[in-house]
Amino acid sequence: MKIGVIGGGQLGRMLALAGTPLGMKFVFLDPAQDACAATLGEHIHADYHDHEHLRQLADQVDMVTFEFESVPADTVAFLSQFVPVYPCAESLRIARDRLLEKNLFRSLAIPVAPFAAVDSQEELEQAVASIGLPAVLKTRTLGYDGKGQKVLREPADVAGAFAELGNVPCILEDFVAFSGEVSLIAVRGRDGTSKSYPLVHNTHRDGILRLSIASHQHPLQGLAEQYTASVLAHLDYVGVMAFEFFEIDGGLKANEIAPRVHNSGHWTIEGAECSQFENHLRAITGLPLGSTAKLGESAMINFIGSVPAIADLAAVADCHVHDYGKAFKDGRKVGHATVRSIDSAILQRQLAAISVLMAAGN
Repeated sequence: MKIGVIGGGQLGRMLALAGTPLGMKFVFLDPAQDACAATLGEHIHADYHDHEHLRQLADQVDMVTFEFESVPADTVAFLSQFVPVYPCAESLRIARDRLLEKNLFRSLAIPVAPFAAVDSQEELEQAVASIGLPAVLKTRTLGYDGKGQKVLREPADVAGAFAELGNVPCILEDFVAFSGEVSLIAVRGRDGTSKSYPLVHNTHRDGILRLSIASHQHPLQGLAEQYTASVLAHLDYVGVMAFEFFEIDGGLKANEIAPRVHNSGHWTIEGAECSQFENHLRAITGLPLGSTAKLGESAMINFIGSVPAIADLAAVADCHVHDYGKAFKDGRKVGHATVRSIDSAILQRQLAAISVLMAAGN
């Protein structure tokens, strides 16, 4: 089985690492010369709009998937003429556009914060008058890891904010005073069967995910699974999807979905019986889904900008290091570590030891 992957970053790399033991081979299409997944398969160096090279990819593989939602939905639709692509173009079209995404949640009776479409500075001011402050202005597409968004706390922040985000279609969302951020990683097979991993508690700083800790019997697990199942069924989705929520007033409000394997699910590589990456590949190829059960207590900590010395990380008990092979750069995800333990107290000590190593390297 040969799998085509649109995008050659760390998610594509981890898909290949999970698929290789299953006898799968990989072809990555990515415009970057130094795509970090390229060492694990063939690399077609081409733009996502390059139909000639997209057709070349389709002719080489049995099916195609993608590793992030910055891929144009038109690219997936084009490829679908020649080879099966999972998830489908419609899933990508909705998930990469925050306004379409929020409208989908609302249509499925999934709670969301008040929001409004913004296509000009005048519309921004009207939306602020309706929604109030604080609020968050976000570009409808392409924003991630804190990019393409601005928090508006007072009237002075509103002036020129639309131009500051590039004069592109935006969405204004009410600022949610949440008690926690959680995400559900779910997988749905080609036959419609689905499974979910335990809810994950996430910690962000500067808009970038820093830490994910897998929960134990979270009281909102069932509600998160209910909301996610309705989205999966509506989209006739195939593959792994991440659904990010805000915890508020003992319930959940939807933040966003990611139509792919997700950073907050990296802990599953060592912390679950079957990782999100293997389960994504199982789903799209029609194999039975693997168990999503946890193996003890697990957490994932991201390395942003640089990776601590591997020897120092290896000295931390049950620490599993993933260096993505990317050039170090401020604000860039260049690796992560998963830690496992028999109880949460030991897990916190392991995370503290890694945090010390990270601080020493800065």
